[in-house]
Amino acid sequence: MKMISHGHKKGIYMGKSATSWRNSSQPLMPVRVEPTPPGQYDIYPGFPTGSGQIEVGFAALAERVAAHSTVIIDGFIGVFWSDLRARLDKALKKLGVEAAWIDVARMLKSETEIEALVNPFLGGDDPIFGTRFTGDLGDFFDSERLAAAEPDLSSDCTILYGCGAALAGWEGFLVYVDLPKSELQYRSRAGTVMNLGAAKPTTPKLMYKRFYFVDWPVLTDYKADLLLDIDLMVDGQRPTEPTLMAGDVMRSALATMAHNYIRVRPWFEPGPWGGHWIKGHIPQLPQDVPNYAWSFELITPENGLLLESDGSLLEIAFDWLMIAHNHEVIGDAAARFGTEFPIRFNFLDTIDGGNLSLQCHPRLAFIREQFGERFTQDETYYILDCTPGARVYLGFQTGVNPADFHAVLTQSAETGVSVDIERYVKSLPAHKHDLYLIPSGTIHCSGTGNMVLEISATPYLFTFKMYDWLRLDLEGKLRPLNIERAFDNLCFERQGERVEQELVSHPYVEAEGVDWQRIHLPTHHEHFYDVRRYEFDSTITAETNGSVHIMSLVEGGHVLLETKNGMRQRFNYAETFIVPAAAASYRLINETSERVKVLVAHMKTPAVGS
Repeated sequence: MKMISHGHKKGIYMGKSATSWRNSSQPLMPVRVEPTPPGQYDIYPGFPTGSGQIEVGFAALAERVAAHSTVIIDGFIGVFWSDLRARLDKALKKLGVEAAWIDVARMLKSETEIEALVNPFLGGDDPIFGTRFTGDLGDFFDSERLAAAEPDLSSDCTILYGCGAALAGWEGFLVYVDLPKSELQYRSRAGTVMNLGAAKPTTPKLMYKRFYFVDWPVLTDYKADLLLDIDLMVDGQRPTEPTLMAGDVMRSALATMAHNYIRVRPWFEPGPWGGHWIKGHIPQLPQDVPNYAWSFELITPENGLLLESDGSLLEIAFDWLMIAHNHEVIGDAAARFGTEFPIRFNFLDTIDGGNLSLQCHPRLAFIREQFGERFTQDETYYILDCTPGARVYLGFQTGVNPADFHAVLTQSAETGVSVDIERYVKSLPAHKHDLYLIPSGTIHCSGTGNMVLEISATPYLFTFKMYDWLRLDLEGKLRPLNIERAFDNLCFERQGERVEQELVSHPYVEAEGVDWQRIHLPTHHEHFYDVRRYEFDSTITAETNGSVHIMSLVEGGHVLLETKNGMRQRFNYAETFIVPAAAASYRLINETSERVKVLVAHMKTPAVGS
């Protein structure tokens, strides 16, 4: 097999076909990276695990596997299992080991049975929304076939492999092959992966819908059953060059992380309204894209964690950290949120781009009843940067008539006639460091010219678009609207003077010293999180008080974090990082000659909502 490259698609020959196996402008993460200079945004933030903890390649994997007569290789959806088998088998043969391979996919229920199992959760013809699956991974398998699978005692080694292999209950050496969800989506766009138990790929959007509502919840729950038993963790995003780490080392790294600091690996996506701030400020990203609309700074259902040893990197899902240490990470909030990380940070770039779609998010009762989510999408917009004249659309004009607004939106969707949105929706001038409050049910969108740091509750899919300025997506198609669902959730009382009073944060100095201030930016009473900003010339200290602290350096070149437990780590402008609740206290050190500003989100005390 040889590497090929053509345009923005890169891939390997899989069998006899030459299908590109991933479709993305973003390059594969390299095995090794050099340290990032101070002040430069780090796109590969590795957490140190000590020297000699990461091995690379199939020869190293074969050495680990060859020492055991029974091996279970489980893993995430989207792993190229046949390719992995062929490469590992070749490496084992070089060691003189003849392996008997058993594919756990042969023990799945029929395609018809699996479709009947998952279809009630896929929302019918809805192109975006379904309902969270309530079963478990075992539901996809024939229990009798699983029970009948046995090791081949006549071979040097029997390897049971595939997604769900550990369900067979074998005693043996357990390997888990993880795959970043970003890479899974790049593979789905290339049509080289399928959903759990599916017989063939569908369109990327339909695959994503099923990933979100069925496959990911099932496989995340399954990880909790495996975590303590994993002997070897493998990063499977590079088919020819896996990285691997002992399970004990991974678990130790997660424990250390849960008491000190966390930064996920960010990933970036273009979009129909995307801008050029991200391209200009993070020049190491690929520049041959139309724009960057999103940066997934901290959307934990999709971000991964990078573990580093001697410059080598291994990526695992954020899920593992929350399964192992949810109480240490989110503190008192674990009683409400369990193993779900409650807060997200992401960037929305419209500088030299377009307006976002006019939208709202479901209220709590609606998202629970319709989609099976535990909490809803309460947001805020923090203006990291903006151009002169930038605006934010937020709340309604005084006296807006819901029926009239519904009629013009519906007519526009049916006829393509543009709508004078400012007749109905308030438009506010945007300024750097403003915070706009967007509890669920609030009509809103960022106008062009903003670099928005969106601070929100973690759910991120449930956007009901009402108007998208009649533009096409990057595939030349109109994006779907959800006018009726929006009107089931809109809060029309958020209009007129109430918008400036209730939906625009009014900061004040909460505490100060000789060369520092702590600014409180109050959020809406429906938000379960609060926002503060540290502004300081030299140092500032803080206590977690039983809450996770999520931070972003919103002004200044870089800061040094020093935790109570003795770890130190530098963070650069626009990077998002986390201090877990179990860290107890920390100090931020300004290493530059200019005042820095660090934005902090944390849980309200006592917690609000339900």
